[in-house]
Amino acid sequence: MTVIDAIIEGIIQGATEFLPVSSSGHLSLSQHFLGISVPSLFFDVMLHLGTLIAVIAVYYKLVWRLLREFVFTIRDIFTGRFKWSEMNQDRRLMIMLIIGLLPLFLLFLPVPGTEYKIKDFADMWATDSDILVEGFSLIATSILLTVGIVSSHKTAQRHARRSGRRPCAGRKQYNAVDAVFVGLFQCAAAVFPGLSRSGSTLSAGLMRGINRKTALDYSFVIGIPSIMAAAVLELKDALSQPAGVGIGTMPIIAGILSAMVVGFLAIKLLRWMVSTDKLGVFAVYTFALGAAVVIVGIIEHNTGVNIVTGMKL
Repeated sequence: MTVIDAIIEGIIQGATEFLPVSSSGHLSLSQHFLGISVPSLFFDVMLHLGTLIAVIAVYYKLVWRLLREFVFTIRDIFTGRFKWSEMNQDRRLMIMLIIGLLPLFLLFLPVPGTEYKIKDFADMWATDSDILVEGFSLIATSILLTVGIVSSHKTAQRHARRSGRRPCAGRKQYNAVDAVFVGLFQCAAAVFPGLSRSGSTLSAGLMRGINRKTALDYSFVIGIPSIMAAAVLELKDALSQPAGVGIGTMPIIAGILSAMVVGFLAIKLLRWMVSTDKLGVFAVYTFALGAAVVIVGIIEHNTGVNIVTGMKL
């Protein structure tokens, strides 16, 4: 892998990890069409590190408050002072984040009749030569975003009719049902390359009547432990491989920096687009890309050849 290849992969990872367009889908497609191979899982871990730094850089104040509240909550539980009805806003958000992460344990369930766990299918679909899964998953992302946008507008109008004032964006707090609902969507996004994690969790929040800003912030913050978990799992596999095979220090540094910088800018961009109700751009983009990928995938199935590289599938 060259430094240019690493920068391209870092840019794709940084932009698509947070924009609701699917990082796994875009990385899979870039490797398929550009012929870029990632010779070491260690490089994937480093890309995740870059995006993790980006989201923490944007939400460092909130992350610090949540970590502090987590410690205080543990203390209150053991001293008998914890009361669900008296939680402050940060503690409630922290509890909802924990609840929202619980569905991820479903990924470790074995699939009956196979030797695989549910999470294993994500790697299989992302690394095979078939891009139809990515295409249909991108279309599913577009559908989820569209449903989320429509739900957000309906929520605003419903609140406006009740209050007699200008449209309200929706609720500002998650409850346990909201958290589980979002967690299930995040779980599905972890399996299907092309199904956006940020798009799925954001849309799930909007479908539950949460306002756009709160849904977006929750989507980003719940992504921190998810990104960390993905990095740890990949690191576990990477440790069984020689870290330096096929990749040097400079490509790794270039990948981290590009993923970090582009990820930071992507978060800022998405926050602006959500606040100005421009989320529909991503719904159109993912549908168009997904449809194109499905068409190309069908052609490649019939010819048995990668339409760009000319290599046999």
